Amino acid sequence: MKVVTRFAPSPTGYLHIGGARTALYNWLFARHHAIYGDGGKFLLRIEDTDRKRSTDDAVEAIYGGLNWLGLDWDGDAISQFSRVERHKEAVQQLLDSGNAYKCYCTPDELTEMRELARSEGRSMRYDGRWRERDPAEAPAGVDPVVRLKAPMDGETVIEDLVQGQVRVENAQMDDMVLLRGDGTPTYMLAVVVDDHDMEVTHVIRGDDHLTNAFRQVQLYRALGWDIPAFAHIPLIHGPDGAKMSKRHGALGVDAYCDQGFLPEALRNYLLRLGWSHGDEEIISTDQAIEWFNLDAVGKSAARFDFAKLTNINGQYIRTGDNGELTELVLGDLAKMLDGKLAKEASVRLNKGMGQLKERAKTVIELTENAKFFVEIRPLSMTEKAAKLLDPETRDHLSVIRGQLDGLSVWTVESLEQQVKEFAESAGLKLGKVAQPLRAALTGTTVSPGIFDVMEILGRDETLGRIDDALSRV
Repeated sequence: MKVVTRFAPSPTGYLHIGGARTALYNWLFARHHAIYGDGGKFLLRIEDTDRKRSTDDAVEAIYGGLNWLGLDWDGDAISQFSRVERHKEAVQQLLDSGNAYKCYCTPDELTEMRELARSEGRSMRYDGRWRERDPAEAPAGVDPVVRLKAPMDGETVIEDLVQGQVRVENAQMDDMVLLRGDGTPTYMLAVVVDDHDMEVTHVIRGDDHLTNAFRQVQLYRALGWDIPAFAHIPLIHGPDGAKMSKRHGALGVDAYCDQGFLPEALRNYLLRLGWSHGDEEIISTDQAIEWFNLDAVGKSAARFDFAKLTNINGQYIRTGDNGELTELVLGDLAKMLDGKLAKEASVRLNKGMGQLKERAKTVIELTENAKFFVEIRPLSMTEKAAKLLDPETRDHLSVIRGQLDGLSVWTVESLEQQVKEFAESAGLKLGKVAQPLRAALTGTTVSPGIFDVMEILGRDETLGRIDDALSRV
């Protein structure tokens, strides 16, 4: 069977981290069946029927978040609002078949039902008073809603691919509204019609939609349509076990991008947040597509661990392609330094990236650590680095500068040998020389190996930076 999945976010804000994981699971399931099964498609639907809260900016944020994560969808994204007339057609089909009816309850009657339910300590359920009533008795001035004529006996059972068999007594559900009095379709109706028309075979979504699934199954049956397979995945909780909220920190995918996380690292972390494959922690995209199935999705809520995400991100940075990381960091450095980069910035970064990436857990850290490679002289200098350049160390640097200028070969080995010889002749430990040298060449007290730095900077830049440090007030 060809698998068709969909991601259907509401454009009322950023792409939530929980939504991103839902999109990832749908994408992986579809891509797995596209390669290893009879075919698979991953579709995107923007559920923008709430016109007051839906915004174009939010739609673009969803597109941007999915693109950044590398979750491409098949075909064009579908706007739910654009399909209102089709939703109304489905309602007419239900009216014609006797599976829906018009309800002329007044606002006062609905308020009465609500207050009665509250006084009896139960949730509000419509009492079905217009279910069999003659429309000729309708009061004047009331625009009717259309309700599903739901089964009153028995139960609705779902064989959920994650939760297992779940069931509810039909008597616990009322006749839900399909079409509002102003003629606009409800969410429940629109979702079912759209999923049917898009030929969705698997509805993979958060388990907060599980109660909706019972009503939607009833609607599928009333319309005489095939029911898709359901897979309701547990929600993501914060480190304290409570549902993820703003107090837990970053919620939107864009925030993780801004905080220096790589898309492949976040994708890897979200994959493992509720799904497992043995003891595997670092899982490539190809492996994820090959291995992903719904059987391995857990039933319990997963706790978001920022420290673990940061650790995984560091692993991806360390194994990342030097050229790709250079391009990524170079763009951020250009913003940081207002476009004022040294002419040799790209070459230096690429040469130094192998060591730079070993010390960074986020792209922000990597960018900060790489800054000294691309700055135009004279360098900015941290307070701690500046303190190393006291009169005594300046004298040492001045001597070293002269010796370095006379070197015929500019390599890590020759540079290290020259500095060691100076340290020995001056009766100093190597660190007493290397640290001031590091301060002069990088403006900081932490960097890759200082002799590697000197080789990458080259003779002229190294000597020039030492001169700047010597003349620093």
